[in-house]
Amino acid sequence: MSDHYVKATVQLEQMKSLDENAEKEGEHPEEQMPVSPPPASLSPDPSSITIADTSSTCKQGSNRGKNRNKSGKDDKNSCGKHITDNVGKNLNRLGHEQALHIKGAGRILQGKLETNGNYVTLHSSKNTQDTRREDGFKQAKKRRPVAVDSSKAKTSLEALKQSIKQLKWKEFPLGRRTACDIYWHGVSFHDNEHIVSGQVNKFPGMIEMLRKINLSRAMRTMQELFPEEYDFYPRSWILPEEYQQFSTQIRMVKENDATVTTTFIVKPDGGSQGDGIYLIRDPSDLKLMTATQAKQAVVQEYIQKPLLIDKLKFDIRLYVLIKSMEPLEIYIAKEGLTRFCTEPYQEPSQKNLSHVFMHLTNYSLNVHSGNFIHSDSQNTGSKRTLSSVLYRLAAKGVDIKKVWSDIIALVIKTVIAVVPELKVYYQADIPPGKPGPTCFQILGFDILLMKNLKPVLLEVNSNPSMRIEHEQEVAPGVFEYVPSPVDEEVKVGVIRDTLRLMDPGHKMPSISHLRAGGFEHGEEIPIEAETQDKTQDQGGALPSMCLKQVYPKYTKQFNYLRLVERIAALFIRFLGVKGNMRLGPTAFRTFIRTCKLSNSNFTMASVDILYIDITRRWSGAMSDSKEAGMGLQAFVEAFFYLAGRRFKSLVLKEQVLSLLELCEAQLESQLGVEDRRSASCSRALPRAVKPQTVGVTNPLLGSPAPLRRASSQDYRLHQRLKPRTLRSNVEN
Repeated sequence: MSDHYVKATVQLEQMKSLDENAEKEGEHPEEQMPVSPPPASLSPDPSSITIADTSSTCKQGSNRGKNRNKSGKDDKNSCGKHITDNVGKNLNRLGHEQALHIKGAGRILQGKLETNGNYVTLHSSKNTQDTRREDGFKQAKKRRPVAVDSSKAKTSLEALKQSIKQLKWKEFPLGRRTACDIYWHGVSFHDNEHIVSGQVNKFPGMIEMLRKINLSRAMRTMQELFPEEYDFYPRSWILPEEYQQFSTQIRMVKENDATVTTTFIVKPDGGSQGDGIYLIRDPSDLKLMTATQAKQAVVQEYIQKPLLIDKLKFDIRLYVLIKSMEPLEIYIAKEGLTRFCTEPYQEPSQKNLSHVFMHLTNYSLNVHSGNFIHSDSQNTGSKRTLSSVLYRLAAKGVDIKKVWSDIIALVIKTVIAVVPELKVYYQADIPPGKPGPTCFQILGFDILLMKNLKPVLLEVNSNPSMRIEHEQEVAPGVFEYVPSPVDEEVKVGVIRDTLRLMDPGHKMPSISHLRAGGFEHGEEIPIEAETQDKTQDQGGALPSMCLKQVYPKYTKQFNYLRLVERIAALFIRFLGVKGNMRLGPTAFRTFIRTCKLSNSNFTMASVDILYIDITRRWSGAMSDSKEAGMGLQAFVEAFFYLAGRRFKSLVLKEQVLSLLELCEAQLESQLGVEDRRSASCSRALPRAVKPQTVGVTNPLLGSPAPLRRASSQDYRLHQRLKPRTLRSNVEN
């Protein structure tokens, strides 16, 4: 037996004794291992582990020795001395990485385990000794707390303060001169105009995109392409521009069947908290004019048979986090709120159309009702947790998993519908190459369950209320804000776990490193999603994550829907000027010429006529726009026209898909020609190959042809896979 083996065995015994002391005295919070145990297949028996690199023993000993008593420190120093004597001389000739041999595994796991539970691959370095010393210094130094600027938080301030306190981060309520890690805005991305780094909790353009008219237009575009997949959004008309169309359709329905009495709900475009909403049964009841101008609004079919609990109508407020757009990452809160009406529901009639406490679920309206109940319990009162309602439905035999599955699909499809326009806003405010922050945002989805349990999207709020207090009359005529346990339970968890996901010290492996066949060679294999949620912070000191990732987790099921996003990529490519959001006539002609869409039957003169016709019509529809030119929605209409003209025998979605593939192929071939010209004119080094991205986030610049074909195959596959309808009746 060699002298080196004997010394290594002694060192291992010393480490075991240190571990026993650590179990008695406790470890430093930042050095504790995650609560969730590793899978059995990756948990080797201690007897089956041998130390292949004794330098790792010294590193582990130094990490465990932070909170030791005096004797513990002596043991640590003694260990460090022995290891330095034996290993220091041989460190320069050790060219291999740290290695942990596990009997029966048939391989060597190289790397280190971070405090968040993720296994990180270590790559070889020429200066191995310097690298290990730097790692030791970094681990010895306590991690700087994350800095959060809360000066613009407004009504979400109290929930944000509690979240920061639970995370033990640093709050700057008045801001600070140096940059913060996270900026929390109460209204929009532009609350603070001087941010050039860090992360902001608002996307540019989100407020504009989620106004009722723009959301309805985006959903209508998707309904034209995928009518069955987007049947969860009620049929809508935009006022005043579609008033004649709305009136004509209603008159024709009544002429065909005089017994039909459809009810409609009118929502002002910029309204919030139920302000200005009313019900009608005839187009003549519309209030189209204000004192000075026509009132912009959306009129929708009213859902006359909602699911009732305790004979009351209710809706669901679900919190959704868009963690990033490139690549697209969506999280859904496992807990939400249910807001109840305060008057027993009856189907609409001419007598009860004005009963807002019966038909409208808005909290801001019903709170003024004498029947509104503030309750400290989560399963009673006029505002309850979503889980309490689901438990009641489950007791009646409802398939809750199916309901959740439908809600998740609704959320993903809605986000896919609004992302194309958001990308145009994003590149206008933060052009590529310009310094700026990254963005994330919490959205509030208002969802109604029909009597057959089908979820219906009512609206999406860009600034959902995160207030955790409610107004209460403590004396006659005296009101003050008091804590709301239901709001606090849900909203603090959503904000806290959003911050945990955006923690700059806990970056998850990016989905952009994945490929169709699995993980790239040599990359770390992340642990299962639920385990990531539980082990992400401080060894289990915080509750498990209340946010669940749904995209890109379900990419295969929904990737085929992202056709409009590919059209938006074409639009952005030909914008030309950074920060621009409109396509000029020259840029539109360049698009036609580059993609070779003109011919003897469709000359460039016809292209100019098409541009003028569509742009003029959209400029009239969007009177509040200050920019001239063709916006994305107008470009999408032109693209649909070109697709229909070129592929007349196909249905619309097949036409659009075929034209997309044609345009992308032309652009790819043109880029190949330009690359060859560049290579022939210079002796530059070959470019590094960019990692492939899953999906169609930028099919023109970063997505190769095989991925576009995969997206097309996804679409054709889903033509045969139609969602099953739920046949279940619930007595109210």
